Amino acid sequence: MLPFAAAGRKEMRYWFRLMDEAGMVTMTIRNVMVIGAGQMGSGIAQTLAQSGLQVTLYDIETAAVNQGISSIGANLSRLVAKGKMTEEQRELLLTKIAVSTDLESAEHAELVIEAAPEQMDTKKMLFRRLDQICRPNTILATNTSSLSITDIAAATKRPQLVIGMHFMNPVPVMPLVEIIRGLATSDETLDSIQTLALTLGKTPVEVHDFPGFVSNRILMPMINEAIYTVYEGVAEPEAVDQVMRLGMKHPMGPLSLADFIGLDTCLAIMETLHDGFGDSKYRPCPLLRKYVQAGWLGRKSGRGFYIYEKGRG
Repeated sequence: MLPFAAAGRKEMRYWFRLMDEAGMVTMTIRNVMVIGAGQMGSGIAQTLAQSGLQVTLYDIETAAVNQGISSIGANLSRLVAKGKMTEEQRELLLTKIAVSTDLESAEHAELVIEAAPEQMDTKKMLFRRLDQICRPNTILATNTSSLSITDIAAATKRPQLVIGMHFMNPVPVMPLVEIIRGLATSDETLDSIQTLALTLGKTPVEVHDFPGFVSNRILMPMINEAIYTVYEGVAEPEAVDQVMRLGMKHPMGPLSLADFIGLDTCLAIMETLHDGFGDSKYRPCPLLRKYVQAGWLGRKSGRGFYIYEKGRG
């Protein structure tokens, strides 16, 4: 059952302890902006709305936010078809999600969750601008899957209010959220984000600020090694995935998973691990680079290790 439906209320309010110049204050978080309307951002926005929060879904292009809200609507329609929510609940939930191509819309958010592409320069630029736009006690969270929270926070004048909130894909389904504090992240910010994760029905797990954190430090080298087995002619993609599904009980083979994540994202994370640790065991497979250069990014482009009907992935 959906959290907001289970509560039997039109709106749920969550109280968090935030730090401002005067010390500890109590503030209601009702409005959240999500930066990036792609697969992760739209999933985060849906999850927030399902828990009763008012959400603004931002992207730089109108087509992107329209695609994001369309994806959310389709996901909710599937829940209606399965009897997990009513059509009325679906329509109510959609009213909780506004869309915007104006970053200034973050002015009234109590929390911003950034889910932009996995590029440090892009994230620093966004956090620098958000620091200027948002109110002094607004928490700035990043959904980065591998980049340094401390480095991102250094682009702001509020590093104590910057934190990593790494959701898993697909966000509405996966229960884990990695919580990563930077060097200056305050205890109050950590407590607030952990509490929020719980209200979303997620399990927050705190990890330290190292490249790839825990999830991708373990997952991506496995995917990279699976790509090497194809590159070196050990087996075809179907065979690699079948071995891992049938022999290791993985719900999805590593190459299917790489296509689902996006091969460009996999490459970016492997490069972060390789640069961050300086260890050759994290060297991205040349075949992964070649596929990304060719634009074979997985499901989102219609082709990766497998061929997909574009737009349906």
